Amino acid sequence: MKKRVLVGMSGGVDSSVAALLLLEQGYEVVGLTFKFTEEFDVSDAIKVCEKLSIEHHIVDYRDFFKENVIDKFINDYNSGITPNPCILCNREVKFNFLYQNMKKFNCDYIATGHYAKVVDGKLYKSVDLKKDQTYFLAQLTNKQLSHLLLPLEGIEKDVVREKARICGLEVADKKDSTDVCFITNKFREFMSDKLDNTSGDVIDVATGNVVGKHNGLRSYTIGQRKGLNIGGTQDRMYVVGKDIDKNILYIALGDDTDYLVSTSCVLENVNLINKDKIKNARAKFRYRQEETDVVIDYVSDNEIIVNYPEGVKSVTPGQACVFYNGDECLGGGLIKEVRKNNKKLWYL
Repeated sequence: MKKRVLVGMSGGVDSSVAALLLLEQGYEVVGLTFKFTEEFDVSDAIKVCEKLSIEHHIVDYRDFFKENVIDKFINDYNSGITPNPCILCNREVKFNFLYQNMKKFNCDYIATGHYAKVVDGKLYKSVDLKKDQTYFLAQLTNKQLSHLLLPLEGIEKDVVREKARICGLEVADKKDSTDVCFITNKFREFMSDKLDNTSGDVIDVATGNVVGKHNGLRSYTIGQRKGLNIGGTQDRMYVVGKDIDKNILYIALGDDTDYLVSTSCVLENVNLINKDKIKNARAKFRYRQEETDVVIDYVSDNEIIVNYPEGVKSVTPGQACVFYNGDECLGGGLIKEVRKNNKKLWYL
């Protein structure tokens, strides 16, 4: 009997070609589309599954998604941190529900169109490093990864699109989803009525002087230079911290970015894929950031300290720190606190 694979079908080119490749590899493919928001259009996923002649199901998780992803995203911003909803969605929603539905639809595996590689329950970088998505998959468990197939792991994006064209899939040239999926307009428009936009002081972290007024503290992020819209000063500046209780935005003037540099951080929601306690690794603190050598100290099973004595810029509470050993992704956690020389940065 053919092995059955439950494929997460978003209606994009990646998941569509993933399903196509699995069919060509001899699997029996079942498509599953999650409806997470009212605006989400399932029509492309339906068309692709009809074109491929595969079984297709649509499951409505809008209430769960709103409560566990959208509302948390908004609450995190109102708490002064900068969240990464894609990591949260993969951990709490997408792969969680794919895994739960695997047996419901009598499947042996789950699959998605992510660019990464899985071998024996271990996670590795994609061949196409420009599209590598291990950073967003680092919260998956070994159990989930042991049942996960990633058909695009050895293929570059241009080849994926060409494959879709050759096979007559209408989504071949569909634009990639690069922003937060549930924000259909501009970020500031989406968040305008969801954040506290009370104006407050902007303080130069070097002098303690008030240099202007901000337009609502929650929408600023660490390291931000563009779109600051701060009244009272025309100087070049960047964001270094926020005091939520006092409604103060801390900035540094000029091009000296030393205030962005930290030497350690505390992680929570720690997930080590193979449960092995690692001491030394390479780490990313943002998706597009270069990897850095780190040393890891364990406070508890769910809290660790990541040390990087050479210093890293713009390590930000709410973002993810992800560990690597060469091409293998070892897991990671969410940044809870940022420190410099073993002391919490007072302006964060």
